[in-house]
Amino acid sequence: MARTEFGYLPRENPCQPRENPCAQCGKPIAAPEWVESGPHRTSYLWQCRACGYRFEAVAFFGDPDSKPLAA
Repeated sequence: MARTEFGYLPRENPCQPRENPCAQCGKPIAAPEWVESGPHRTSYLWQCRACGYRFEAVAFFGDPDSKPLAA
């Protein structure tokens, strides 16, 4: 299911001054072009407006009903 809601975006790392820098040119990328959620995962499609570099990042989440593997 595709959505444009950005409530689940990766947050800024306090150790880094810029948010989501481009791997090619280093310019910040403000928000993904596409966000898609599935069972236990969310995919993000990013594109740098400065140089055109595109990449996908996928976040995997555990089953909320399962027991933790370690304490």
